[in-house]
Amino acid sequence: MALKKSLTPTATPVDERRIPRDLAGLLTALNDPNPLVRRWSARDLIQYPTAAAALIEQLDHETDPSVNEVILTTLTHLGDDIAVSGLINCLRSENVWLRNQAIEALKQMPNAIAPLMERLLNDPESDVRIFAVNVLESLRHPHVEDWLIKVIASDAHINVCATAVDLLGEVGSSRACSALHELKARFPNEPFIQFATDLALKRIGTGCH
Repeated sequence: MALKKSLTPTATPVDERRIPRDLAGLLTALNDPNPLVRRWSARDLIQYPTAAAALIEQLDHETDPSVNEVILTTLTHLGDDIAVSGLINCLRSENVWLRNQAIEALKQMPNAIAPLMERLLNDPESDVRIFAVNVLESLRHPHVEDWLIKVIASDAHINVCATAVDLLGEVGSSRACSALHELKARFPNEPFIQFATDLALKRIGTGCH
């Protein structure tokens, strides 16, 4: 028996860029139920510097990881005060993926994050201070070592200091030696601090004995 051809038309793919590409249209698309539409919107908003606030707001409730990735890329490109402030707020998020992505984004914005680094490294929350040190890991800025030295010289939280010591072992110079020795003296009964500090001193080498 011959098969009957279905009369139901085949569904056509949604044109995820069907909405006007001006600012108003893209902001509307950012709330579309279809994640493809939201993703295109987040990507195209890169040409509108005033879009940062809407993108930050979207991060608060966006559930699709691919959309969040594009939002973070666009915010990194925009790089204004609103974008940077929003990314910093992500450091307080309970969403580990979002928090880590915000750290990676901030690493790419040395000039924008530098004026705020002192405040971050003195944040009341130790986790935020640790994440700030994580941002310094590959931040191309001349003050990275100075910031790390201040952390190990003044921060009372052992985990913050440990994170900073690990990084100083990679980027530190003989200028960090005195602070490293003082850190060992501050935490004489903490084996990890003793080990990490000795390792950092060894890696820095010359002038650190």
